[in-house]
Amino acid sequence: MNVKSELLATLANAGGDYISGAALADKLGVSRNAVWKAVKSLEADGFSISSVTSKGYKLNEDNNKLSADLITPYLTTKEMGRSIHVFEEVDSTNNIVRELETEKAPNGVTVVAEHQTAGKGRIGRSFVSPQGTGLYMSVLVRPHFDLEFAPMITAAAACAAAEAVEELCGSRVMIKWVNDLYMNGKKICGILTEASLGLEMHELDCATIGIGINVRSIGRDFDSELKKRATSIEDETGVKVDRNRLCAAVLNRLEPYLGKISDRSFLKAYREREMLTGNMITAVVGNEKLMGEALGIDDNANLIIRLPYGEIKYLSSGEANMCRLAK
Repeated sequence: MNVKSELLATLANAGGDYISGAALADKLGVSRNAVWKAVKSLEADGFSISSVTSKGYKLNEDNNKLSADLITPYLTTKEMGRSIHVFEEVDSTNNIVRELETEKAPNGVTVVAEHQTAGKGRIGRSFVSPQGTGLYMSVLVRPHFDLEFAPMITAAAACAAAEAVEELCGSRVMIKWVNDLYMNGKKICGILTEASLGLEMHELDCATIGIGINVRSIGRDFDSELKKRATSIEDETGVKVDRNRLCAAVLNRLEPYLGKISDRSFLKAYREREMLTGNMITAVVGNEKLMGEALGIDDNANLIIRLPYGEIKYLSSGEANMCRLAK
């Protein structure tokens, strides 16, 4: 770990307290001038650091720069995020994790980016990922359960992300089957899980969970059409959530939720947040378009719908939305 990285980690662990230049120099084993140079370099990188004569330095609460050194202090996990890579720009964090997977990366390895040039959404769509406003992260998981449980990974991740957002902003988050988080009727988060099968084809070898959360104000980064459907935590609540803390909070909840998939106990939390149940919906499954009443979520995280003539269908994939009534 270099001086800059050690300095950043030390300031992060100080809990917002000032640390004198002398104390930092002693801890890092460098001169006070080297500390000063490291601080200036961190500021040039975009980190918000206060410097006060006779007090020293501290990392400001309004810091909006992602760093593994700022995420790690908040982790309470055993494996999730214990190997973490933060990038300024990638095409897709899911792609980077898939590359790491081929190198036999450990369970829980996490990739985070400030910006994605080709963020992935479901059904081949793109996920708009502007610089410095969102949390774009992907996690490699090597689960210990049969292939039949694979479709539930996304639902469990949705519960984890929803709880993490609520913890840091205090506002209720709902889940729209199967993979979107909503706040005040607009989307704030999308989740995409890409799975790899084992050689025997009846077990899941690994899965990459991609999570994209709109954190800071979307401002001019989203066009007018997208703003009709999507929003951010800050735009809905006024809270400027620390993206490093949010990343750790997601990982802290993801680990136990993944452990609840085999016994399906996570479904209680999922059903409590699921927003389609009880409403008339439209659904697209492959080339088939359906309309009916959403009755609930079954024990395999499928959406249960009743068609106009009474037929019951169980949707394991696809996209569903509430019907919009003409005014």
